[in-house]
Amino acid sequence: MNTTRPVRLLHVTDPHLFADRSRKIYGVNTAQSFGSVLADALGGGVPPPDAILVTGDIGDDMSAGAYRAFRDAVGGLGAPVLCLPGNHDAPALMAELLSSDGFQFCGNATVGAWGMVLLDTHVDDDPAGFLAATELQRLEASLREFADRPVLICLHHLPLPTGSEWLDHYGLRNASELLSLLGRFPQAKVVLAGHVHQAFDQQYGSFRVLATPSTCAQFTPGTATCVMDLRPPGYRWLSLLSDGSIRTEVMWLQDWLMTKRPRDDRI
Repeated sequence: MNTTRPVRLLHVTDPHLFADRSRKIYGVNTAQSFGSVLADALGGGVPPPDAILVTGDIGDDMSAGAYRAFRDAVGGLGAPVLCLPGNHDAPALMAELLSSDGFQFCGNATVGAWGMVLLDTHVDDDPAGFLAATELQRLEASLREFADRPVLICLHHLPLPTGSEWLDHYGLRNASELLSLLGRFPQAKVVLAGHVHQAFDQQYGSFRVLATPSTCAQFTPGTATCVMDLRPPGYRWLSLLSDGSIRTEVMWLQDWLMTKRPRDDRI
């Protein structure tokens, strides 16, 4: 791959798919919304990205059928698919079903001039996340391995507060360990997350922290309790430049009208 041209990545997250493709959460048919996002991002003859990143909560019911539905949706798009688990996922099942034929589960990758590290923050029966000591050790070893490259770090749980008290309670429990580690490595340029069902973009020290809206329903930013948003499904484009800088834009489905605030049916 030519390492001097920008690397173009499509980031989608939190599709919350089910084996039963008629299922809904927050009033949204998640298979339909995921398909609409992919069609919006990649339809009309748009060339495939260099990779598709999916940062967790792929299979809401933790079933093989949900991951097969995911494979069916993205497997023929002409790009490698890199994925990692969220709190609603089944990591062992993901590793079994999403580790071949163009799919990668966790681990490391190189795209153009950049290195990528995909982390596992899943904790059984806990909506919050945690990076085990082995994952932190792997990250440190990977950053040393990628000493001559800018690095994109991907995970499900956002390591910074969003400003929504209820949501921040379910963030990354040991975020301070991650942030401290990344601060020691100038090649760590971007942290990319899901989980929060909203757009987020903040500089933290020497690196930038991003989160992308869900491909289904969103949470209203800055609320003390869960308030669903009227924003439609979304996704993010990233261009990774060889000098370690990025260009990025969040996209929202323009033809997906939310005329009524969805009900929080997960409580």
